[in-house]
Amino acid sequence: MSGAMLAVMLVLFAASVPVAVAIGIAAVVGIQGYTNFPLIVVAQQLFVALDRFPLAAIPFFILAGNLMEVGGISRRLVDFAKSIVGGIQGGLAATCVVTCMIFAAISGSSVATTFAIGAIMIPALVRAGYPVPFAAALQATSAELGVVIPPSIPMILYGVTTQTSIPELFIAGFGPGLLISGSLVATVLVWCRLKGWGKGDAEGRLPFLVAARQAGWALLMPVVVLGGIYGGITTPTEASVIAVAYALVVGLLIHREIGLRDLYPIFRRSVVASAVILFIIACAALFSWLLNRQGVPDAAATWLATSFDSPGLYLLAVNVCLFFVGMFVETSASIIVLAPVLQEAAQRLGIDGVHFGTVMVVNLAMGMVTPPFGVNLFAAAQVAGTSIDRMMRYLPVFIGVIFACLMAITYLPWIALALPQLVFR
Repeated sequence: MSGAMLAVMLVLFAASVPVAVAIGIAAVVGIQGYTNFPLIVVAQQLFVALDRFPLAAIPFFILAGNLMEVGGISRRLVDFAKSIVGGIQGGLAATCVVTCMIFAAISGSSVATTFAIGAIMIPALVRAGYPVPFAAALQATSAELGVVIPPSIPMILYGVTTQTSIPELFIAGFGPGLLISGSLVATVLVWCRLKGWGKGDAEGRLPFLVAARQAGWALLMPVVVLGGIYGGITTPTEASVIAVAYALVVGLLIHREIGLRDLYPIFRRSVVASAVILFIIACAALFSWLLNRQGVPDAAATWLATSFDSPGLYLLAVNVCLFFVGMFVETSASIIVLAPVLQEAAQRLGIDGVHFGTVMVVNLAMGMVTPPFGVNLFAAAQVAGTSIDRMMRYLPVFIGVIFACLMAITYLPWIALALPQLVFR
């Protein structure tokens, strides 16, 4: 049954059928052709998959990101980041990375980060003389930080599916996020020097204190959201609701850049984006439930644990596997289907669950910027009005930087575990 389901899913992927639909159809084929279950079990399992309190954080964080985009919070974060790193050649490109890093600590979504920051940064980079494909590729790559730095929607999914502490996963994302963002900043600064781009990037840069004052409410938001989680005051789901309320109050009453007539399109866009993600989660959970019924996770975990008898070799094999999986399968679906299998084998080899979850999220985040199904690429290309083919000239360098960071995170566990061990253990 498992082979037939996988074959059906791959054929549907090749036919450009949407990921959620392909996974769902493959699961229905498995139920109808190889089990005695009535088809009503499909609806039942789809409901059970979504009947989890932590998943409520996903639509709220997406809504918070959209409110910040329209409410002026995104623009003020850009001005603040530019006041820090924008005074040197290539500073505008570095501003894109730093802004995405800050915005990631609020939105939890790479797609929301791409649209919210890209709508401001890509036109600014183009006006400053940067090539359009470079600006789009940089934005797509920088937005990957949205799923590494907490609050992170994929980390919530990993925590739910593997019963791993979500607060520990959140705080473990800071080290990798800072490593990746610092590496990207260094890369673009050197690149701009070599290419001669960004010599006038300091123009229009606000003094730091002025930019910090204007961005004060925006900068306070991650303090409120993450402070509530780590202070034991709120759960990640409750913090997502606070993020929405905060963004709404700031946009409506303080910055006054959101009007009542703006709310409907904001809510509509958020509902559509949330529905897509949750539909993928539900279908992937149905697929995973069937695999569990067949004992596939246990068999796979046993094979992996016996085939790779050292943690180092196992992590290398997992990274190679996830890199190719991430190119073709959406991150949320990959985590829900693969995380229980891979983490079980990791535990047998003595690999820390929080470290392994961080490695898995960082690896799959690369899939958001690798063809053919990189969701960030499509979003950035749409904002920039360019094509992914043109972006491919610049993407390999950025992907190479992230892969080097991934190897460091994989084999230097303290990068991810230092903060969790300090705070929780």
